[in-house]
Amino acid sequence: MARILLVDDEDTIRGFLKRGLELDGHSVVTAIDGSDGLDRLTEASGEFDLMLTDIRMPLMDGIALALAAKRDYPDLTILLMTGFADQRERARGLDAIVLDVLTKPFSLADLRSTVKRALAA
Repeated sequence: MARILLVDDEDTIRGFLKRGLELDGHSVVTAIDGSDGLDRLTEASGEFDLMLTDIRMPLMDGIALALAAKRDYPDLTILLMTGFADQRERARGLDAIVLDVLTKPFSLADLRSTVKRALAA
């Protein structure tokens, strides 16, 4: 299946989402914040099918990560997720960079179907 980079600063959410994505056979690499995510992306030379990142994180937020990732790896598919309405508003102008924004809380079924659509796009 797909190779996915999952970036979220909350351990419990990151672990839950990782396990859910692995149920569909995906290989998931995790990162604890945007800076760590950019390091993981660089280490792998951008060889991911999808990057799923939270927006609100310390050091480097998900929007800054998405901008840097798309600059260096223009073919990377990016999904953002957030539980904050103001952060969702910040992501509105990124349609050329970000495929979709998942609003927390979302179900595992929502995540899996959104990832499936993103990978098929």
